[in-house]
Amino acid sequence: MLYIGSHTSYLKDKQLMGVVEESLSYGSNIFMFYTGSNQSTLRFPVNKEITKEAHELMKKNGIDKDKCIVHAPFIINLANNSDPDKYNFYINFLKQELERCIELDIKNIVLHPGSYTTLDRETGIKNIANGLNEALENIEGVNLLLEYMSGKGTEVGTSIDDLAKIINLLNEKTKEKVFVCLDTCHINDSGIDIGNFEEFLDEFDEKIGINKIKCVHVNDSYNAVGAHKDRHANLGYGTIGFDKLINVIYNKRLDNIPKILETPWINRNEKNTYAPYKYEIEMIRKKEFYDYINQK
Repeated sequence: MLYIGSHTSYLKDKQLMGVVEESLSYGSNIFMFYTGSNQSTLRFPVNKEITKEAHELMKKNGIDKDKCIVHAPFIINLANNSDPDKYNFYINFLKQELERCIELDIKNIVLHPGSYTTLDRETGIKNIANGLNEALENIEGVNLLLEYMSGKGTEVGTSIDDLAKIINLLNEKTKEKVFVCLDTCHINDSGIDIGNFEEFLDEFDEKIGINKIKCVHVNDSYNAVGAHKDRHANLGYGTIGFDKLINVIYNKRLDNIPKILETPWINRNEKNTYAPYKYEIEMIRKKEFYDYINQK
């Protein structure tokens, strides 16, 4: 089955209900959202009544809560422990986000592994594993998905080997809760041609296991293969191309795995800015590209 959705907005007044309503307006049957700002630790309390009503609306419209995703904020960096206070702060804030997932009854959270900055890659990998072991120690019922990254600066998680090393360093209890989120733009920008996606999956299966893939972010890229820049493009308007992305979305080895769009909003002018997701989901379902951006 095709589970397709997009990034959505989680706002103070409507909270999860707003996420569900926005998703339905795009024709989605899953969604992804941040539980607050993606660049800060500011959070407002989860309204239990709104959450209950949102889950009722999800059930009524065939949205599977077990396939929906929370995205952890970008500020969490488990790869660098040179400042112990900051490192512990990030671990504790991740714990809070995991607990918010439990409150919201959303089973999956995506996390950028982090950047080692002043350290080295191997130390960064060890720090991430240690941080995950601590953050997930008393958490049950939530999967943490490490995102495959593009390789900007000193990012960790920019290869299958990076992710395999992190997972192999986890204790057995934590390892059961940690999975991977692929991102087509990041894969492209890290140096992998999406046209060779089957070979990529073969290597992933050998080193980590296909069963560890819990989500795919579907984005075109403005960059050439191996650019290490991470600039998302709308489907069919980038260097990867619509047909290659369709092959990823409908790959039989990734059947039933959530596919999430994080493509940029369309800016015709200051007064006409809109989300692309309704159009992109229509194209995905029909497996047919059309130039919706330049339509009159």
